[in-house]
Amino acid sequence: MSGESRQGLGQRLSGVAVALGLVLFLGGFAWAAVTYRPYTVPTSSMTPTIDAGDRVLAQKVGGGEVRRGDVVVFEDKSWVTNAKVVKRVVAVGGDTVSCCTDGKLTVDGKQIDEPYLPKGTLAEIKNFPTVTVPKGRLFLLGDERQGSLDSTAHLTDAAKGTVSRDAVTARVDAVIWPWKGSLKRPTGFEALGPLSQPGPLSTIELVIVAGAVLVLAGGAYGPIAKRMGRSRARAARPEAAGVR
Repeated sequence: MSGESRQGLGQRLSGVAVALGLVLFLGGFAWAAVTYRPYTVPTSSMTPTIDAGDRVLAQKVGGGEVRRGDVVVFEDKSWVTNAKVVKRVVAVGGDTVSCCTDGKLTVDGKQIDEPYLPKGTLAEIKNFPTVTVPKGRLFLLGDERQGSLDSTAHLTDAAKGTVSRDAVTARVDAVIWPWKGSLKRPTGFEALGPLSQPGPLSTIELVIVAGAVLVLAGGAYGPIAKRMGRSRARAARPEAAGVR
């Protein structure tokens, strides 16, 4: 294959790489925009998992997809008017939840390991009576149990502190500012049933990075090819005869 043919093939492949890279790069952001919503958490009730002022990405899900251990975004006027709330689901419809057994939250008689709680703290410093969660509803707590206005603060309400599944709009997948990455899986609830699967955030990140690499590599082909062409031309030029 001649040099010109190789150069033409390289230019075509470069164009394909740039085009494919743009599709992946822009498609990744579009995928993220359709799947996730950003929220800023205003309080410290989810510390240390989510601190006050942290920016999170939450995957849009229906209430029927929520499982124990999920950190969810919901809106309930009996809790806060016209504002989103972020808490962790610790019990679902049909569960009995109480606190505490040897300093641990108890769901359906099982002690729950909660490594996401602040180090050195118990699951709950104030006891609350055993609650049976009605069907179609959720019992939610903050990870900072001492100061969180969660289900335990609404036990005297008609719903005994529970929230309807329909009130949930999203499930928090990661803290993006400041960067903390994906939330750790709440493995302490595995004995009670399957956990939610992680969202597609890691796949989206790979798609965006792959697209950026292809765009940069394809765009760099032209300048590199020209420089290599000039180098070959200089090497092939015959040396001028003359006095040495």
